[in-house]
Amino acid sequence: MIQEPNLNYINELAGDDAEFKQKFIAVLKEEIPIEKQEYLNFIENNSFKDSAECVHKLKHKLNILGLTNDYKFAVIYEEELKKHNSSKKDEFLITLEKIESFIKNI
Repeated sequence: MIQEPNLNYINELAGDDAEFKQKFIAVLKEEIPIEKQEYLNFIENNSFKDSAECVHKLKHKLNILGLTNDYKFAVIYEEELKKHNSSKKDEFLITLEKIESFIKNI
C-alpha cells in the first residue's frame, strides 16, 4: 500500500498551538532538503557510513509525516548501507522526493 505524507502526527502534537505547528513545519522545510542533498553526496561518493547516518536522520521524519511503511524500509536500508550495500538507493530516492515535494506544498 502506497502511503502519502500527511500532517496528522504534527497536528496531534501541536493541538491548538498553531505557532508550534508552523515552527515544526519550518524545521522540516529547512532540514529535509539539506539532509537529502547530504545523502545524495555521500551515496555518490560511496560513503556508506555517512549515507547510513543520513538515512538514520531522515527515517524519523518519515515517521513524523505518517509514512510508516517508508520508515520500515529506511530501517532496513540503513542496515544495508552499514554493510556497504546501496542497492535500494533508487527506491529511497523516490521516498525523499515524495517528502520534499510534500513539504514544499504545505
